[in-house]
Amino acid sequence: MNKIRTFFMISMVFGMIISLVSCGQQGGSLPSELIRNPKSAEGEQNIAMPEITFAKTEHDFGRLIQGEQVVYVFKFTNTGSSDLLVSKVSASCGCTASKFTRDPVKPGKEGKIEVTFDSNGQRGIQNKTVTVLTNGKPQTTVLRIKAQVVTPDNF
Repeated sequence: MNKIRTFFMISMVFGMIISLVSCGQQGGSLPSELIRNPKSAEGEQNIAMPEITFAKTEHDFGRLIQGEQVVYVFKFTNTGSSDLLVSKVSASCGCTASKFTRDPVKPGKEGKIEVTFDSNGQRGIQNKTVTVLTNGKPQTTVLRIKAQVVTPDNF
């Protein structure tokens, strides 16, 4: 019983040391003012927030021959009043890839999300989505791409 108590005490002390050491480390290279939450226990606050506004959120590639790779660039503007940060862009499938502006976008400035669709192995009407996560309003935006993929002999 005494050994168990000693082991427990040593484990607690070791855990406290680990947590104290890790609290002093700097995380990431982005300034903390990029992350803002207008909602709190006191209700919604009126603070400067970034806002992402897309020129368009849907693009139709039209008819494609199976195997073609096509690219479209979705352009957006930070219409808010503080820096906008795009934290993640994820596609609904492996046939869609994306590149995006990773640096903070100043108010009034533009950014881009480049979406590549690979029609290899696809057939028929294709509807794909790309989800964009930001530190602004809205926090999540869904972009859509469409295409009708035909085989070379049916083009």
